[in-house]
Amino acid sequence: MQPLPHFYAADAAGAATGAVALDAAGLPQLTSAAPREFGGPGDAWSPEALLVASLASCFILTFRAVARASKLEWSRIECSVQGTLDRVDGVTQFTHFVTKAKLTTPDGVNVDACARAIEKAERGCLIANSLRAKGELQFEIVQTE
Repeated sequence: MQPLPHFYAADAAGAATGAVALDAAGLPQLTSAAPREFGGPGDAWSPEALLVASLASCFILTFRAVARASKLEWSRIECSVQGTLDRVDGVTQFTHFVTKAKLTTPDGVNVDACARAIEKAERGCLIANSLRAKGELQFEIVQTE
């Protein structure tokens, strides 16, 4: 890892109607639109969907680093995040995130070590740590032969 601080930049552009173009140096362009709940088309990435996807992606990438440092043997991790958007004191904001993870390991891997790695990944996720909404972690560990 490079020394901190790190800096990230993205650009967005849009007209009075239609999709918003999202750009960042060296990355493919994405488009976003309002979600169906806000009158959007529901067929494009929205800021809300991008946020929960960022949480899921960050969790998995953090788990990879934790597992590598712990020399934990595993074969697959799946993660889904559900965010609750609500109004608090007249302000619309995310109030709660539920992260659900499913870790698959070879038979015989220490399940307690797996649970510790999952919990450490949740505590270490920099995206989750940057949000003020409450987070909840649910996980399952599956061993295969």
